[in-house]
Amino acid sequence: MKNTYLVLSIIGFLLPNIFVTMESIETGNILLYADPMATIKEMFANRISTIFVIDLFFAVIVFFIWSYRESKLKNIKHLGLVWVLTMLFGLAGSLPMFLYWREKAMEEST
Repeated sequence: MKNTYLVLSIIGFLLPNIFVTMESIETGNILLYADPMATIKEMFANRISTIFVIDLFFAVIVFFIWSYRESKLKNIKHLGLVWVLTMLFGLAGSLPMFLYWREKAMEEST
């Protein structure tokens, strides 16, 4: 599973960020952080996008809680990096990255 998580992490960082790059080029809102008010306005533009944003935010909060506990139990390093990448680029790449490091830590402990 370790290698699968690594591939999923790469895909998870690349796919969403293709669209982030396109949006950055078209609007000048680099990584969606240069104009945070425009980003927030678009994130909550309608009920459907609001549903996805709230669902994602909740999933990220659960991931942070779970990954903190799991990193302590399994002695996983790089948690801070995973959290920063989650906040910068989203959960799609950072969750499988954490799972990759979790598998690696479990291999090393046996």
